[in-house]
Amino acid sequence: MTTADYERNMVLATDTDYKVIGTRPVRHDGADKVTGRAIYGADFDAAGLLHGKILRSPHAHAKIVSIDTSKAEKLDGVKAVVTSKDFPEVGNQWLKDNILASDKALYVGQAIVGVAASNPHVAESALGLIDVEYEVLTPVLTTQEAMATNASILHDSLTTEELGKDTGVVSNVASHTQHVKGDISKGFAEADVVVEREYNTKTVHQGYIEPHNATALWSPDGRLHVWCSTQGSFVVRDSLAELLDMPVSMVRVTPTEIGGGFGGKIPIYLEPVAALLSRKTGAPVKIVMSRKETFEASGPTPGSQIKIKIGAKHDGTITAAYAWMAMEAGAYPGSPVGAAVQCVFSTYDVENSTIDGFDVVVNKPKTAAYRAPGAPNAAFGAEQAINELAEKLGMDPIELRLKNVATEGTRRPDGPVFGRIGAKEVLEAMRDHPHYQSAKAEGTGRGISIGFWFNIGFDSACNIAVNKDGSVNLTEGSTDIGGSRTSIAMHAAEVLGIPVEDVRPSVVDTDTIGFTAVTGGSRTTFATGWAAYEAAQDVKKQCIDRAAIIWDVDANNLQMEDGVISSQSDSELKMTFKELAEQLSDTGGGISGSASVNPSGVGGSFAGNIADVSVDPDTGKTTVERFTCVQDVGKAIHPSYVEGQMQGGSVQGIGWALNEEYFMNDEGTMTNSSLLDYRMPTSLDLPMIDTVIVEVANPGHPFGVRGVGEANIVPPTPALANAIYDATGKRMTSLPMSPGAIQSADAE
Repeated sequence: MTTADYERNMVLATDTDYKVIGTRPVRHDGADKVTGRAIYGADFDAAGLLHGKILRSPHAHAKIVSIDTSKAEKLDGVKAVVTSKDFPEVGNQWLKDNILASDKALYVGQAIVGVAASNPHVAESALGLIDVEYEVLTPVLTTQEAMATNASILHDSLTTEELGKDTGVVSNVASHTQHVKGDISKGFAEADVVVEREYNTKTVHQGYIEPHNATALWSPDGRLHVWCSTQGSFVVRDSLAELLDMPVSMVRVTPTEIGGGFGGKIPIYLEPVAALLSRKTGAPVKIVMSRKETFEASGPTPGSQIKIKIGAKHDGTITAAYAWMAMEAGAYPGSPVGAAVQCVFSTYDVENSTIDGFDVVVNKPKTAAYRAPGAPNAAFGAEQAINELAEKLGMDPIELRLKNVATEGTRRPDGPVFGRIGAKEVLEAMRDHPHYQSAKAEGTGRGISIGFWFNIGFDSACNIAVNKDGSVNLTEGSTDIGGSRTSIAMHAAEVLGIPVEDVRPSVVDTDTIGFTAVTGGSRTTFATGWAAYEAAQDVKKQCIDRAAIIWDVDANNLQMEDGVISSQSDSELKMTFKELAEQLSDTGGGISGSASVNPSGVGGSFAGNIADVSVDPDTGKTTVERFTCVQDVGKAIHPSYVEGQMQGGSVQGIGWALNEEYFMNDEGTMTNSSLLDYRMPTSLDLPMIDTVIVEVANPGHPFGVRGVGEANIVPPTPALANAIYDATGKRMTSLPMSPGAIQSADAE
């Protein structure tokens, strides 16, 4: 970003005189969603459609000795069978193995064989006719087990990368990352009070309601067309091209509506299998996961082991902070420990810190992103330690945080220097909120915490075409999970000075729009909204040029404000956007604008919680009595959607804190793989969640936007842990803090 761009954006970001931005219009796709007309992946149908099913491993760790599919292939109605041998012998073998295992099964539920048949019942029957011979091995299910001496090794080819260098040592530790700032030994020597504890979290699932699904048609011309529920159609396109050894131009992906994702629908699972089956049959093939498969065979977020040590002076100045974090990657490398080490202490201005992160493979499904991946795990430890430090110092926990809070110019422990951020403003809003200022109800405990997510930018594209009636068609490539069609349309409407109802937004396929990265990382409204902003600027310029033709004047003397084009020197020359649209065919044809952006001006987001709980002394059951979420969003484009994101992240954090976990037996089988037994909170388990929107404009965006989708899931687990401690005197160092866990815990 140039200095001029920065100054222009700074002016716009601090300008609150918007006509569309900050309003609460009805979402464009609302009617289709509530009437059932919206097409989700499992709804997709096509002539000659075949149905696919996948045989999955019953073992958490086993060598695949042989696979015999001959009986299944002979079953009446079976059209094709595929195994890992049907993949081209190129590309990422671990990625292929997570789609269809080749030599080893590394978790219960791992895909082994795909079958396509005339209907799902025949395909299901065919799975029972496939004979797979396994040599069962000992599984490792936690980082502690996987990192132990003489642990069972998942990959003979995996060697540990130590601080960026390959050690050549075969182990279950894929990598060790470290960030160092200052001198931690000096910092702890200066500390008057030190808190040191270990924390553990269990594997949890994103809990989206719609299971994974995919339909593929491999056409005779060699082109592959896929329809699926995904957070990133271009991710699917590029992954398929790599796995199937074909140009990206030969793969077309159409994203259907999505019934939740939260990061879990970024990776691919079914699409390559459906594609291989379609290539063999010449027909479209659809595969839909069951709920059990969704739990066992898609990517959850990791369990983790975390050690935190923090020291401070008597006046509350934090002098040193240390974090050691090992996170489960699942069967293949790639846990979110990299994000965790970025976030763990970034809320604070700490002069001396060291952070060690370990990416560890275990015999569970390959982990996927889950809303600020890694950051909630890290905060569960760090934010409890901060509260414990405040107690030892006799300080209010918010005041301790305010004394050490990161502000503009603070260097994070992992290196970057903060621009304008709102961590201080979030804490002040929490401190001054009636919830925090009120007296606790008898028998309740109160806890607070704050969390950070860095947000991302990445590529986005947008096209805008002007219609004769003055409306515009907007096409973009970001899957709409939380109302982004409307928030993106609002960017365009604000620039053009037209009602957002006159913008017709559509999410289109990979052939129809420029490359657009995933809906994730809190980037969609920020980046794709920016693309819409720039595309609208393109349209605006063309409108001024057309008006200049109509009036036969110099375009440089014209302006367009609030949807009206006018002359700066002749007050008689005025024309509305709609009036101009009616004349386009007479002035050179239609107007269309486009933009592709890769914005670097992301601004980190901070969220804080105040939580009141009561704990039944007989059962250990925790009831959340009151819950407040405060978040800096930069600028709330659509406040209702922002509040929904804040409440949604809070609810997921509450579930993670109190109930949710993959309950695994010793053999590595998940024993609660249903929504009945995997206990997510419902409205009956929750209070009304109060939201406070803080707006510290991000100067790196035209309207001051910060991503809002993720920071809000970071603070709930430590806030509730701190509240439980306040209510019971029990310091909970493991998740979930279930009734049994609370009953068995000892008071401090």
